[in-house]
Amino acid sequence: MSRSAELDQVPDGFDRRAPLDPLALLDHLDRLDAGALRRRGSLKWTAFPTEIAAWVAESDFGTAPAVTAALHAATEAGAFGYLPPALRAELADACARWHSERYGWDVPPRWVKPVADVLEALRITIEHFSRPGSPVIVPTPAYMPFVTAPQEWGREVIEVPLVPDGRRTTLDLDALADAIRAGGHLVLLTNPHNPTGRVYPRSELTALAEVVDRHGARVFSDEIHAPLVYPGARHIPYASISPAAAAHTVTATSASKAWNIPGLKCAQILLSNDADEARWASFDMLATHGASTLGVVANTAAYRDGRPWLGALVEHLDGNRAALADVLAERAPQIGHVPPEGTYLAWLDLRAALAASPDAPHDHLARWIGERTGVALTDGAACGRAGRGFVRFNLAMPRPLVVEAGRRIAACLDPSA
Repeated sequence: MSRSAELDQVPDGFDRRAPLDPLALLDHLDRLDAGALRRRGSLKWTAFPTEIAAWVAESDFGTAPAVTAALHAATEAGAFGYLPPALRAELADACARWHSERYGWDVPPRWVKPVADVLEALRITIEHFSRPGSPVIVPTPAYMPFVTAPQEWGREVIEVPLVPDGRRTTLDLDALADAIRAGGHLVLLTNPHNPTGRVYPRSELTALAEVVDRHGARVFSDEIHAPLVYPGARHIPYASISPAAAAHTVTATSASKAWNIPGLKCAQILLSNDADEARWASFDMLATHGASTLGVVANTAAYRDGRPWLGALVEHLDGNRAALADVLAERAPQIGHVPPEGTYLAWLDLRAALAASPDAPHDHLARWIGERTGVALTDGAACGRAGRGFVRFNLAMPRPLVVEAGRRIAACLDPSA
């Protein structure tokens, strides 16, 4: 990217004479207040009359200058038509190279398929790669549409709650096996996990693969948050752990969360065996039709040229997760909170705190907190029955707002805070 193109991405008020520094740009954005964010007009800040928006998984930190420059070039070229083969091939190559260099997983580019988003990837997987009419098995809490969407597509959902393992939660392998024996065929794995922020270690993924393989089931692995992993954790693509896992997995990913481009509508399905590739060939045109040309351009640029900005973002978000942990530990130690290992989502256990607030409901909890604090959160109950008494908190906003939101939540649950 040229220096002039880089300068086009620098916000007003930033020193355009200085060398472009991704971390400095993020620090600049960190000084935006709620009013400035609201004037941007994003869904996150305008959908509800709230003072601090910490609900939907959308970031306030923009995207990489390399992504914006690629989009400018595409719009100047009038790239508004259907997705051409050359751009599709570039995306496949960039995505495959990213997975090889970042995670050590070598995926042939021909197995990388563009789709509109991860939810569409799930629909395709349910329709074409799961046993017709079989229930979908969802470890909960889960990303909200994973609990509800399969039912809209005519499938029963079997919720299998995660189980405590020290301060964290883990997959209940026995219950998952029971759900498969009860007729379930497709297990939904989200790694890094939304909403808890857990990054599953190899041992746990291997144990899951053994259960799934033993019972002849399949796995849909949602790895959309994979680039957002903090020091001390490492993302391992589920399909990469063994030939058995590769044979029963459909993986979905995207640059949309890490580089904050979900509205451009492009995700990738990564196949991992010849049989699935042969099956895919029969419906490729319909499945890939929803991926937008500009979304493909943006994802390609992110994977190819967005690493310096991503590194700065993860460093900055690491500071945000520490800031929230500090304010909760100081002002509301009764709130259960384990800083996420990945994602920019914090999962707050309010059950003990609610015991001291008899008027607080376990259902519609986020609404109750929002009315008292002006902080918009995601209600844990929307993530499945196992999420009741929890809320999800988006950390991808200016740090002063993260701290202020934490203080307000603490004061709401403990008036002495």
